[in-house]
Amino acid sequence: MFYKIMTAWIIAAAAIVGATSAAALEPARAYAVSGECGGMAATRVVMAPGLCLGLVWQGVGTEGPRMPRGLLPLAGGDWLVTDLGGWEAGRGAVWRLSFASDGAPRWRRLARGLSMPHTVARGPDGRIYVSEMNRILTLDPDAADPAATVRTVIGDLPDNRLHDNRHPLSSFVFGGNGDLLVNVGAPSDRCLDAAGKPRTNARGACVEEATTAQVRRHAYLGNGRWAEASTVFASGLRNSIALVRHASGTILQAENSVDLTTPAHPFDEVNVLRQGGQYGWPYCVDLQTPLPGWPARQARCGERDQPVALLPPHAAPLDMIYYEGVMFPELRGRLLMTWHGYRRTAGRITAVETDEAGVPLTDVGGRYAIYPRGSLAYPAGAPSVKGKVLTPGWDRVAGRQPRGSPVVMAVAADGSIWVTDDRSRAILRIARP
Repeated sequence: MFYKIMTAWIIAAAAIVGATSAAALEPARAYAVSGECGGMAATRVVMAPGLCLGLVWQGVGTEGPRMPRGLLPLAGGDWLVTDLGGWEAGRGAVWRLSFASDGAPRWRRLARGLSMPHTVARGPDGRIYVSEMNRILTLDPDAADPAATVRTVIGDLPDNRLHDNRHPLSSFVFGGNGDLLVNVGAPSDRCLDAAGKPRTNARGACVEEATTAQVRRHAYLGNGRWAEASTVFASGLRNSIALVRHASGTILQAENSVDLTTPAHPFDEVNVLRQGGQYGWPYCVDLQTPLPGWPARQARCGERDQPVALLPPHAAPLDMIYYEGVMFPELRGRLLMTWHGYRRTAGRITAVETDEAGVPLTDVGGRYAIYPRGSLAYPAGAPSVKGKVLTPGWDRVAGRQPRGSPVVMAVAADGSIWVTDDRSRAILRIARP
């Protein structure tokens, strides 16, 4: 009954969105709805057979997050949503999404003035943790005044100074023993100076490599406390926003590779992280290709830890989760991945086959789809992820839908897959038609 009521509410709200979009929402960003998707209003995005994409909420006006990113389901059907707010410090927030008896979404802002919050997750102690650009915090969403419960858990993470080519967002995943593995992004694209020459230390290594472009480990001290000091878990990682831990202990990272101007290169990648691993940034991309600006003798591509698989160029993977829900038994155990980038390979959610350790299965000689149509080949002999695209029709269609910008996914109690779309200020839900 709840979802039936919600469907009616969203269809009515969609009419309001259409009427006010010129003033409050770019028409190119609006999702048109028609029919029903598992009890919610259905978008018109073409999905894989047996799936549909419902519209939970799309922002109009000042109510709710400006750039929804992280998602966490709470008991009773509520959700926590992190709001980047914009690419400037101090504009972010954490919101609580609930639903009225008629199905209308209701927003309550729990904390504001945050600097680019992204990940929200429940820790080994049951508390809620959130990553900001330069710290990890905790808060109690059920408190009378959640903002008063905000406490810094790990502070003084690098803030990257908010310059061009920065990778300022922090992300984290909990290790099997409770340790925090925290992304510290690279402060530049390729570690080059204004003349395009490598910025090196006395050893000939990138000067930024010692303290950034890493995943750091903070030891768990128990009872909601972690060591402020950290050790380097893995390095040579330009942007590790997408991190996931499998039940077997495997840690996967999806790398957003460098921003070369060609849409066909370089390829993004999936890495199995190991203690002490070095994964190539800023020296190498693909399998053993030196980056422009770094001579092969300095790049030493043969010494890097090789990716387990390549992803399409500029796909910009931002999230990975292992699906264990009840709605889609055919997806159980698969690795779901969002491709957020703005180029022709992005706007997709994929379901990747994995082995018993959660490592992606691969193909050789594979191809990847591009918008508006067609496909291109991966490099000869290169492994690519084996699986399927759940959202094959999420390209921009005038008057119907924007190009998808999926960020973070979370699985609801009913097994549906919720996802944030930050560019279109929307929350969507993959369900059965």
